[in-house]
Amino acid sequence: MSNRAIVLLKWIVFPLCLLPAALLVWFGVHQDLGADPVAEITHVTGHWTLYFLLLTLAITPVRRLYPRLSWLIRFRRMLGLYAFFYATLHLCTYVFLFSDLDVPGAIANLQAHDWAGFRTQWVVPIATMKDDVARRKFIQVGLFSWILLLLLALTSPTWVMRKLGGKNWRWVHSLVYLAAIGGVTHFWWLVKPGVLRPMKVTVALAVLLLARFAWWLQKKHRNRMA
Repeated sequence: MSNRAIVLLKWIVFPLCLLPAALLVWFGVHQDLGADPVAEITHVTGHWTLYFLLLTLAITPVRRLYPRLSWLIRFRRMLGLYAFFYATLHLCTYVFLFSDLDVPGAIANLQAHDWAGFRTQWVVPIATMKDDVARRKFIQVGLFSWILLLLLALTSPTWVMRKLGGKNWRWVHSLVYLAAIGGVTHFWWLVKPGVLRPMKVTVALAVLLLARFAWWLQKKHRNRMA
């Protein structure tokens, strides 16, 4: 595919990736997010985080199987950053909506430049979040995965790759697999026992991990034969 066509395709893919977030805003404005809007926002942002992670991980095995699709590598960074974007929305939903923060009150304090009042607004939410992180394993693993995605997002620019060196940069970005495993684990630990909604993403991730392992074995075999 030509460079011009790839640029044009990026202009199409970029807003499409924003569509889930835009729909959340649309339905939120029209108060059409169901009986539990906060839960709906949490589910949608969490699901799309995993979808974008899986799409990011799928690019490498696809281009190895079909060399004509090597141009897909040009979309990997975009998809990875969208995974971080939706993961951050997912985290913000918890921080601002689940943790007893008085959001209107905090905004009013900011507008009035009442910094003492703004800090006071955060006392209870921070205590709640600390308690949740200490007691709930699914929050611990979810937060761990978000930190990994933050690291990947911060090291995604080309100049950072040059600064780190190709080998170090590739090692850092191999952590995306760990972030994906953590995200799927977070999903399993979040749902009630017996609920199988995380199964589809689990199977997809398992296939991608097996593809990665098979390629590593093949590469190791080739090196031995050389």
